[in-house]
Amino acid sequence: MALSEAEVRGVASESKQKDVTKLIVATSIGNALEWYDIAVYGYFAIYVSKAFFPNEDQTASLLLTLGTFGLSYLARPIGGVVLGAYADRFGRKASLMVSIVMMTFGTLAVGLMPSYSTIGILAPIAVILARLLQGFSAGGEFGSSTAFLVEHMPHRRGFVASWQFASQGLSGLLASGFGVWLTSAMTSADLESWGWRIPFLFGVLIGPIGIYIRNNIDDATAPPAAKNESVVTKVFAEQKLRVLLGIGAIAVTTSVNYLIVYMPTYVVKTLKLPPSVGFQAALAAGIAVTVLPPIAGMISDRIGRTTHMIAFCLLLLVSAFPAFLILTRTPTPMVIILVVLCLGTLKALYFGPLAALMSELFPPMTRGTGLGLSYNIGVTVFGGMSPVIMAWMGSLAFFGNLAPGYYITLCGLVSLCALVTIRRTAADDGFA
Repeated sequence: MALSEAEVRGVASESKQKDVTKLIVATSIGNALEWYDIAVYGYFAIYVSKAFFPNEDQTASLLLTLGTFGLSYLARPIGGVVLGAYADRFGRKASLMVSIVMMTFGTLAVGLMPSYSTIGILAPIAVILARLLQGFSAGGEFGSSTAFLVEHMPHRRGFVASWQFASQGLSGLLASGFGVWLTSAMTSADLESWGWRIPFLFGVLIGPIGIYIRNNIDDATAPPAAKNESVVTKVFAEQKLRVLLGIGAIAVTTSVNYLIVYMPTYVVKTLKLPPSVGFQAALAAGIAVTVLPPIAGMISDRIGRTTHMIAFCLLLLVSAFPAFLILTRTPTPMVIILVVLCLGTLKALYFGPLAALMSELFPPMTRGTGLGLSYNIGVTVFGGMSPVIMAWMGSLAFFGNLAPGYYITLCGLVSLCALVTIRRTAADDGFA
């Protein structure tokens, strides 16, 4: 029996929705693995430090661990340029396959690495190399996957690209969930000995799933770069301002993100509370960062990116320092959870349209390279080094326990300047 016209439209609509869902899952799963690994390493930094960076001075050991966390970010801009240019030259799918395979191997290496007590100095060296591999692969992930999404759905860029960040929230949710469970179910000795490896090994399972899904999607629609023209040269020669604006736009949100990652360590080392409190706070923020970005992305499709983002940047700017003032004066578990949830909510609502905004800064021919470069420099400068900077600032009498509040306020000013500049100089290009 022949289908009616309405039924045909319904079938076509359902098929299109399935295609959109498949694209979002295929691109977001690699981004989720990247941020899951980041979150797990940051959340379990105290235990990782004892396994690979033993030192009589516990603060020095922790700073070495957090320094390694930040060191991996030095490879991210390189990965962003190399894999971004690869995506612009050979297609988004090719680059996405390379990045997720490398990411999976890096996560597996950390999860299975023998400790310092077993193989000595080789342990921290091998961990650093694994982190650099992860940093390189993660560097190419965001630019390629974001370009892939926005080029398939240009009329809904805010919504579809926001899933990049919703997947990050889901990763944080999963990682902090492991933290809550393991700190509640295991003894401290077992957690330090082998329990911290469980979330890393779980992350390895995500890789094969992502590889399978990505291998079964169509490539992006953007035209490839001209064979006789270097996209990297073009970005550096003609699009430096766009790169700087992208870096500035991401500053405040990435600083809050890594504050959430640092929270379990901050709770133990600075506030002298059980680690489970920090994990619970991170879990609450993870819920907000998972649920709210797509809503914010849809709003930005209607009212404009910068209009939406400037409003929430201002809210973050005026909230960060008072939030930590309250937190340090009343360091109870409920206050800590509420403060981190509040900052996570504002971050999520700012975060949603960011991927679309950054993608619109660059034309299709250089989008993978431009996105990869600006995003990864931004998260390296303002994010990857945040935990070690906050730990160092916290050791100084002038900043003390309020160090994270000062840091986020500074990053908020940087982002506000970038957004105002984008609004004033690029309104005619359709992303203000």
